[in-house]
Amino acid sequence: MAELTPRRIVEALDNHIVGQLPAKRALAIAMRNRERRRHLSNDMKRDVMPKNILLIGPTGVGKTELARRLALLADAPFTKVEATKFTEVGYVGRDVESIITDQVETSVMMVYDRKMQEVESKAEKLALEKLLDYLCEQLPHAAHRVVAKGQLSLFSGEEPRSGRRLPRKGSSRQAVARMLYKHQLEDQVVEIEVNQDSRHEMMGVGSDGEDSSWEQFVDSFRSYGEHKTHRRVRVREARRILAREEANRLIDFEDVIEEAVLHCQEDGVVFLDELDKLCGPRLEMGRDVSGEGVQRDLLPLVEGTTVMTRFGPVKTDHILFVAAGAFYQNKPSDLIPELQGRFPLRVELTPLSRHDLERILVEPQNSLTKQYQALLGTEGVELDFTADGVAEMALLAEETSKQLENIGARRLYTIMEQVLEELSFSAPERRGEKVTVDAAFVRDHLGDLVRNEDLSRYIL
Repeated sequence: MAELTPRRIVEALDNHIVGQLPAKRALAIAMRNRERRRHLSNDMKRDVMPKNILLIGPTGVGKTELARRLALLADAPFTKVEATKFTEVGYVGRDVESIITDQVETSVMMVYDRKMQEVESKAEKLALEKLLDYLCEQLPHAAHRVVAKGQLSLFSGEEPRSGRRLPRKGSSRQAVARMLYKHQLEDQVVEIEVNQDSRHEMMGVGSDGEDSSWEQFVDSFRSYGEHKTHRRVRVREARRILAREEANRLIDFEDVIEEAVLHCQEDGVVFLDELDKLCGPRLEMGRDVSGEGVQRDLLPLVEGTTVMTRFGPVKTDHILFVAAGAFYQNKPSDLIPELQGRFPLRVELTPLSRHDLERILVEPQNSLTKQYQALLGTEGVELDFTADGVAEMALLAEETSKQLENIGARRLYTIMEQVLEELSFSAPERRGEKVTVDAAFVRDHLGDLVRNEDLSRYIL
């Protein structure tokens, strides 16, 4: 972040989101203020709170993508939550503090993955040495022959096709090592000793995993090495398992947790979507799951509090909260005053024009047109989008949004998919062809569908 000035942050966001400069500037300044805060004295640092941002605008104009890309740019833990899920009558799931629980779990996985990359090279070397030990220990004394790739199982006792002999004992380890490093033993079966919790297979647990899975994940780290078991696997699988085991042995999980909690507290970004839908009447009886009740539940998190998680206490004082809402039928002043005060920066995002839709199709780093060119390119089909073809798709997207609900840039996904559906289906049989998507091509594949309002209502 030290090298990311506000101007550079905006330029980086421009690579993925078209327009919305005021929102980009506000987010860039908020991120830069975090870096500035790091250089303050401890007394001053405690009092400098993040300036939370409220993004106001219709759906599909880039609110979520702006927050997500900003977090990726800063390598910050990112959590997106729809505020309305806490207003469901009879809701028996986790309360609003689950937002922070998810956030710190995301942070733990980010730090863990980074630590794994740091020790990956050393872990692979240690794993190879251990695998070599297993192979040499389990190599029968009768098998004193060097075998070419695929000619003999070292553990089967079969005769090799080659007449080459394996030197006895002294240099046998070197011979096996050469075969191992040349990947000539990948299909051999070897018995290895691994942690009984099979932690190497649990790393798929994500921030939305079940509580029990996360408890097992944490416990397996803290009790690592206490319970061992034996497994018979092929050498190629043993490489992966042992490399993971050695990497876990090199990592201090308590350090991972400590760093992750700090990373969450200092760098976390929480995106609260559909905040406008929390403006509603308060219930007078039972659990208050009304909009106002959820606002009051969210208030401590945004103000700054300490949430107890399985990884210890997490302070929310310096987490950046970015809220968003369309505010069609209400306005930000309809939120409770306390919550309004916690979102001092308010930025209005503009609806997308036809020109914006054209730019979205071609300008971003991985725009829709580039994605489909790459996808069909794997089938040997060259796809060329002309300027009038792009303009026609933008026009049809705009017209469809006027007839139906305006969902912004998301309409382009369905438009593009319908335009290229036939080509995507037949692409394997059209290898070597070049297909030009111009205005006529778009009209031929989509024009009638857009004009048929009843049909487009269901398809587009």
